[in-house]
Amino acid sequence: MSVKSLKADLHAHSKYSTRPSQWVLQKIGCSESYTEPLALYKTARERGMDLVTITDHNSLRGSLEIAHLKGAFVSEEITTYFPEDKCKLHVLAYDVTEKQHEDITRLREDVFELVPYLRSQNIAHAVAHPLYSPNERLTMEHFEQMLLLFNIFEQNGARDDAQNEALGALVQLLQKEDLELLADKRGIEPYGENSWQKTLIGGSDDHSSLHIASKYTEVTDAKNVVEFLRNMTLGKTQVRGHASNPKKLAHTLYSIAYQFYGSKFGLGRYVSRDLLLKFANRVLTSSAGEEEHFLDRIKCMVTYRMRKSFSKTNPLSMKGLTQQEARNIIFGDPVINGAMNSPKRDPEEMVNVWHRFVDQVSKKILRQFADSALESLSGANLFDIFQKIGSAGALYTMLAPYFVSYTLFSKGRLTTQRLKEHFNLQKEPAPDRELNVGHFTDTFFEVNGVAKTLRMQVKFAQKNKQNLTMITCGPEPNAPGVVNFQPIGMVDLPEYPEMKLYYPPLLEMLDYCYENEINLIHAATPGPIGLAALAIARILKLPIHGTYHTALPQYVSELTSDAGLEEAAWSYMIWFYNQMDTVFVPSLATGNELISKGIHEEKVRFYPRGIDTERFHPAKRNGFLETNYEVQNSEFKLLYVGRVSKEKNLPKLVEVFKKVSSARKKIHLVVVGEGPYLEEMKLALRGTPVTFTGYLSGEDLAEAYASSDLFIFPSTTDTFGNVVLEAQASGLPVIVSDQGGPMENLIDGETGHIIPAEDVDAYVKAILNLADNPDTLRTMKDNARKYVEKRSFEAAYLEQWKLYDTEMDGMKAA
Repeated sequence: MSVKSLKADLHAHSKYSTRPSQWVLQKIGCSESYTEPLALYKTARERGMDLVTITDHNSLRGSLEIAHLKGAFVSEEITTYFPEDKCKLHVLAYDVTEKQHEDITRLREDVFELVPYLRSQNIAHAVAHPLYSPNERLTMEHFEQMLLLFNIFEQNGARDDAQNEALGALVQLLQKEDLELLADKRGIEPYGENSWQKTLIGGSDDHSSLHIASKYTEVTDAKNVVEFLRNMTLGKTQVRGHASNPKKLAHTLYSIAYQFYGSKFGLGRYVSRDLLLKFANRVLTSSAGEEEHFLDRIKCMVTYRMRKSFSKTNPLSMKGLTQQEARNIIFGDPVINGAMNSPKRDPEEMVNVWHRFVDQVSKKILRQFADSALESLSGANLFDIFQKIGSAGALYTMLAPYFVSYTLFSKGRLTTQRLKEHFNLQKEPAPDRELNVGHFTDTFFEVNGVAKTLRMQVKFAQKNKQNLTMITCGPEPNAPGVVNFQPIGMVDLPEYPEMKLYYPPLLEMLDYCYENEINLIHAATPGPIGLAALAIARILKLPIHGTYHTALPQYVSELTSDAGLEEAAWSYMIWFYNQMDTVFVPSLATGNELISKGIHEEKVRFYPRGIDTERFHPAKRNGFLETNYEVQNSEFKLLYVGRVSKEKNLPKLVEVFKKVSSARKKIHLVVVGEGPYLEEMKLALRGTPVTFTGYLSGEDLAEAYASSDLFIFPSTTDTFGNVVLEAQASGLPVIVSDQGGPMENLIDGETGHIIPAEDVDAYVKAILNLADNPDTLRTMKDNARKYVEKRSFEAAYLEQWKLYDTEMDGMKAA
């Protein structure tokens, strides 16, 4: 059976002797409604209401079914349109007859024909959720017309506080002159003597019967339906209750799905025998169902134990794995288990309990499937990988209600901001809030150039009072400007033992970005955390920028010598970065390479990167290497700083230095860093004057730079090469290869030399020439320092922030 939209709005007010009130409930069902109008009526009465109406969407069916009951009256919710572009809006019409409904049905295609009819028939009517666009065509021009056509507006309980508050602020600020200006502008005559005095009503807009009367309207001095509606049109209303949030809306969507399938397949008869159904029935419905007997509880637990035991010896499908993990969580989590068995049923608590449940299930399933997929990848079993990727799509389906909810609320925020700007509702500009960047990275606390750059960005963002938050994942605690989420799982990287690949908690990250009003996302990685950033940007409808920091395909090629894997890595990188609105590259060579591989040229932006010119300085030359490593000051010190691994082209450095050391005995190689090639490199250079310091940082690193004579960096895979700038800042000439980004960070022939990557003799010649010519070396040292002084890190960072602003301005204009 196909599901169709059936919206029912319940309106009621409480005992006349206490607090007359009105509220709205919206419900989505199917052609065979699984929540009967009578049940909705009873729920309304139980919650203190005694005037009740069900406003089906373009139908009187629901309200006619309860029309004979005490306090019930007939109403409907009308879908109507602005005729010029078919922008859809919903109008609530109260206390209508069947004949009036026939006329409304005939006229509802054009709001300019519908509204005069409602006025002529004295039908009380209001705009439902006026800032929510059912077909995403709502503009501020449409809203201006609404202000002229309608005098009653609904503050909606399914929207957030900011949207309702903005609507309330506008209504309070409207003056007679404002309506007159709008009337001249739009050519629409306002209705009523005091048409600028708009009335607000409250509506819960609930679709599941779980959150009835979350927002409602109080009306004073009413003794019957006629008086209630008359006083409402006169503005004698007060809106009460509370607004919604994405978690609550998602809870509603899950409830709708559960109630629909429960009704379709008769799941109610299994509730007492299945732990998962029992929990869903408890958390996703407004009634507890039939009383559960002790024997039913025993059966439920026995069934759970049997299924758990059975699953240990049988491989599980995605569905089976999900069900098993769900039951484990329900049984083992004290908060969830307690909520299921508690005699009280607090709707707000159920929202949080369900979110806790779905979050835990999704984390466990994601971890198991990610681990399994990586095992298949390591075994080169591509068929299994595709199977697992397809199965994991079911995980997306399970989380989809949350994704939909956050998307709707994010769109609502954009509409609210447009309303504030259009009607000048901002009390004062908030420039510090204009740009709020969430920078996703899988490296921050580690030892590498990217992490160092990101730590410096946080430092200068705080100095300049800019809203930049590094969002990462790992075991380390949070730090100023850094939010570090606890990972779902982890995998070791064989070639990078000091690094881990973490699985990020998507729902937690999504909620963080929404609640903290992140309005631009930057992905510094194409890894799992970068994928989370992309998903969050799509869900929250935010611009997303990416930085191409690491030449991953080249790394794959260097480490595996597998052309197929390198091609697969390129395919993935091109797909990922083409999802970005902007791709920042640290060098022109890197940008050109990406464009040649398939990244859209218009996305690529070169951004400058700088260096801490105070930290790295020639003044720190103090004989550090002699004092700590017995490298004589009289020796010419050739320095390498970086990861000790093959992808840095260090086997080429071994060849070069063997020739250098055989030609000149007083040249000493110093290798600063650690990595998987370290032991092999030590063995290859045994018998030559070489010192391996291991990892250095802070002042030790700065002094090691400044106490050396010449820097060499043969890497062909680096996209930038921070160390090349650090060396020049420390007063060292640099020798680099002619491949990759580092060659753009010097002046060839003035601050160093660019050497053909495979030409061992050219490297040797350049090193010996500088070692043999102290005057040339001294000149290059001075030139190197002067060159880098123009590239301070703070200046480069502020330049990138300007690029953020420029991109944001462009997107706003679009």
